[in-house]
Amino acid sequence: MARIRDRTRADLPAQDQDLLQRDIALYRTLSNNPDAMRAFSGLGQYIRHRTLLDARLRELAILQVGWVARSPYEWSHHIKIGYDFGVTDDDIRALIAETAGQTTTLDAPARLVLRAAREAAAGPGVAADTYAALAAILDEPRMVDLVVTIAFYCGVVRLLASFEIEVEPEYQPYLDRFPLIRA
Repeated sequence: MARIRDRTRADLPAQDQDLLQRDIALYRTLSNNPDAMRAFSGLGQYIRHRTLLDARLRELAILQVGWVARSPYEWSHHIKIGYDFGVTDDDIRALIAETAGQTTTLDAPARLVLRAAREAAAGPGVAADTYAALAAILDEPRMVDLVVTIAFYCGVVRLLASFEIEVEPEYQPYLDRFPLIRA
């Protein structure tokens, strides 16, 4: 059970009800502070709708952060979202295998993005050799978008864990299909 109450649209003043247009548990929690929710949402919306980074690579980076953090909420939500942006079940299985150090047939850019996300999630950031390999295939604006995406979702998984936000029933099938395995 979440550590802080969920807000509903009815709980919010009229000027803040738009915060729950997408009525998910994370937003219902963050809406306890509408200004913080707006700030959070601004970067999230940029990443989702305006990033220059390839959408599939973006989703793989987010999924990798969710997997490393063992975040059921992030993992399940971005499996569903990832499908809309070209992530396949084979990609998800490859992500799991790559994390375990196994060789996969995943394309080189995807393997590099996953490695960067694992390194940043473990801290302190993307290793020099990984960064150099990515910089050879991504221009500077896309490198910024990749690192911002990874860093943002490292923060998201910490919010989810700290507030103990639970997976909504409609996302549980994604978690059931690809359960998190304890490291």
